[in-house]
Amino acid sequence: MDRFSFLNAAHTEFFADLYEQYLHNPDSVEPSWRAFFQGFDFGMTTYNEENAGEQIVATLNSNQDCSIVSDKLQKEFNVLRLIDGYRTRGHLFTQTNPVRDRRVYEPNLDIQNFGLTSADLDTVFDAAKILGKQPSTLKQILTHLESIYCQHIGIEYMHMENPVFVNWVQERINANDNQPNFNAEQKKHILGKLNEAVSFENFLHTKYVGQKRFSLEGGESLIPALDAVIEAAAEKGVEHFVMGMAHRGRLNTLANIFGKPTQDIFSEFDGKDYDKEYFDGDVKYHLGLTSERKTKTGKKININLAPNPSHLETVGAVIEGITRAKQDKYFPEDFSKVLPIAVHGDAAVAGQGIVYEIVQMAQLDGYKTGGTIHIVINNQVGFTTNYLDARSSTYCTDVAKVTLSPILHVNADDTEAVVHAMLFALDFRMQFGRDVFIDLLGYRKYGHNEGDEPRFTQPVLYKLIARHKNPREIYAEKLITAGIVDAAYLTKIENEYKAKLDENLQASRKKDLTIIKPFLQDAWEGFVQVSDDEMLKKVDTTFDKKKLDAILETISTLPSDKKFISKITKIVTDRKTMYDNDAIDWGTAETLAYGSLLTEGYDVRISGQDVERGTFSHRHAVVKVEDSEEEVILLNAVKDKKGKFNVFNSFLSEYGVLGFDYGYALANPNALTIWEAQFGDFSNGAQIMIDQYISCGEDKWNNQNGIVLLLPHGYEGQGAEHSSARMERYLQLCAKHNMYVADCTTPANFFHLLRRQMKTKFRKPLVVFSPKSLLRHPLCVSTREELYKGSFQEVIDDKSVDKKKVKTVVFCTGKFYYDILAERENLGRNDVALVRIEQLFPLPTEQLKAVIAAYPNADDFVWAQEEPKNMGAYSYMLMNFDLVPWRLASLKAYAAPAAGSHTRDRRRHADAIRMVFDKNLFRS
Repeated sequence: MDRFSFLNAAHTEFFADLYEQYLHNPDSVEPSWRAFFQGFDFGMTTYNEENAGEQIVATLNSNQDCSIVSDKLQKEFNVLRLIDGYRTRGHLFTQTNPVRDRRVYEPNLDIQNFGLTSADLDTVFDAAKILGKQPSTLKQILTHLESIYCQHIGIEYMHMENPVFVNWVQERINANDNQPNFNAEQKKHILGKLNEAVSFENFLHTKYVGQKRFSLEGGESLIPALDAVIEAAAEKGVEHFVMGMAHRGRLNTLANIFGKPTQDIFSEFDGKDYDKEYFDGDVKYHLGLTSERKTKTGKKININLAPNPSHLETVGAVIEGITRAKQDKYFPEDFSKVLPIAVHGDAAVAGQGIVYEIVQMAQLDGYKTGGTIHIVINNQVGFTTNYLDARSSTYCTDVAKVTLSPILHVNADDTEAVVHAMLFALDFRMQFGRDVFIDLLGYRKYGHNEGDEPRFTQPVLYKLIARHKNPREIYAEKLITAGIVDAAYLTKIENEYKAKLDENLQASRKKDLTIIKPFLQDAWEGFVQVSDDEMLKKVDTTFDKKKLDAILETISTLPSDKKFISKITKIVTDRKTMYDNDAIDWGTAETLAYGSLLTEGYDVRISGQDVERGTFSHRHAVVKVEDSEEEVILLNAVKDKKGKFNVFNSFLSEYGVLGFDYGYALANPNALTIWEAQFGDFSNGAQIMIDQYISCGEDKWNNQNGIVLLLPHGYEGQGAEHSSARMERYLQLCAKHNMYVADCTTPANFFHLLRRQMKTKFRKPLVVFSPKSLLRHPLCVSTREELYKGSFQEVIDDKSVDKKKVKTVVFCTGKFYYDILAERENLGRNDVALVRIEQLFPLPTEQLKAVIAAYPNADDFVWAQEEPKNMGAYSYMLMNFDLVPWRLASLKAYAAPAAGSHTRDRRRHADAIRMVFDKNLFRS
């Protein structure tokens, strides 16, 4: 008797379940079964061969006994393979492109490719049970699979690996064949929102002919989908909705989802000036809005559309930061209550590297937001570039697979399918707290903008688009055919919406100015916007001595019941010694600043590469227990702490992480939000965030932001990439009242600088060129009194010289002061005064005037810098410091910030110092 004849008698459902488990995760089945299925798969790779069964036996007999399974059982396996084929590749054969045929993929899903024939169509297979059905014929199974996987929604989910996620998706789509099922009232509501979307674009197109608006035409189904997800999310307990999107469809979204008064939009189209001189504004399709929406059931939801620049995908990082700030502030125990939605373009989501950075944040402790719904408005073209030239991947959404997120590809012409997919995405996010991607496959009715000619580059596509009905026409015909509405109803809702727009247009033209409401204004109550004069006023940053003593005691005492490496023990306990001896170093002063702010109710968030320890091992905000690597954060033990302290080592990203932290600071002005570069040189990896948001966000969008950038800077012979934070670039961006720029030389001044950032009634970005070698320089220390009694000093005059004897006054900033000081002492030059400009912007001109006046006999004024002439603050000082004639002491101009040779670097550095003391040494 055949030892394996039991295979023929066993129930096929058992094999079906086991084989499905094997297909999803081979390692999850018992080894002998795994070997059996591997042999079966090997045999079936030669589809349609009559000897497939013999191949299985031959393969398995090479290492174990087996028998040929019955034809019936083999067919069951073939059906299982067919089902798996639809699950894994069905999305390639969908009807998701509204204007042209899909590419052809091989092999296709013909049953012959799975060892089945037309003779099997009426055979009943138990394999149907894994679809949640009773045993069914192959024909019925195929109908079910085609409905689920190959209609207007294509779904990719088998890559997710986690069986819980996969099973949830399968149960969801098997239940109703992955098809929408809305009642008549819901369908009429969807039609109403679709009508608003289409009518809005038509209205603008006729009233503002040729003006750029980056219309949504071809993707109007986004509007009813967003409407549906907000309504449904509110029912599931979501209270805040944070959205970021580029320009395509933004005006439509502002008007029909966020409730921006169309009067304001028309004023922007008319090009009116703003109601404030304070800021310069931005184009209409970049502006943001915060509003409160009341759902159909009476629930209130705070909805936010973040402002954005033309730099595509940048806003995605910002909204994640906004979301996390809201979650930390309002719902620290339930992140699901704040929902981020990122709307992408197909070319941008595939081409912009920041998308990968944002996706990588999704599950990181310092950056996760409980899942984001990503929507791609897929025009199938990027400006003039065809999609085949825009990516190597099959889909623009393939980046979603990095985090094993489900992806739904949807035909944008099928509005119900789009809404259905959006609600699926919401449910998945709320269930698992993970990202979901929706690829909304539509088209772009006009060119990149309304004045562009798309037929120059896509003549064939645009012939098809010209003949294509819009989504409202398609959906209205469907509802009329179903008897849900009639033509008169459609005309009525169209005319009513257009009349409302006409009325608002006339009202807007009676107004002379455009009013721009600040984004997130609810979070900024009590804060005021100020000029640079106000920024230069002194701020009280003193702190109670007894409280400072108590904080010091906390941050210098490790838990006695835990063991730490000896170096950590010494570093922490030395804080107490330095404090008692009035020789407080940089790291201790910085930690005390954080502790003081925490006791006053401010939150502190520090983020960046290696910030927990600090690149140069000075901070040690987090210390590790030696044997267990348990984390200990001493600042969390500060007595009477009212604020929250969070410090996170970021992943290796500048652009995405700084964008996130900018968003965080935007949503929580009462949190000291710090991004620290590993070296200041690397901050240019985030240059877009610095140029488009940090330096001009207030001027463009009326948004304040208190983000702090710590950029390690200083020439110590470490080469071109570890010397310069590119001070010149930040100073070039400074104007009016847009930011603070500082380069401190004492721990006490840094202490007060950080405290000042929170103690004002306004917020400005703060760029700090932070030290490296000064972290342990014996002269770079401060006293206790300088901390608790002092204040931030924009300028530090030289108190060690007799001012009447001074002939040369040297102005400098940062670490170079100590280098010049050492040379002055070496030369014994008491006729040289060293004046430190600690705040470069706004430049404290009045203080500098007073300092200059204190040197009545000085006739030689110097600006000294360690950077080359074409870098550093020289060009900025040339433009802004004209109180006295002065000369430059620096390196000559170079292409790279510093030499790679340590010897050459030190020689040039010494030359710059010598120029300070000998005016005849200057070289151009």
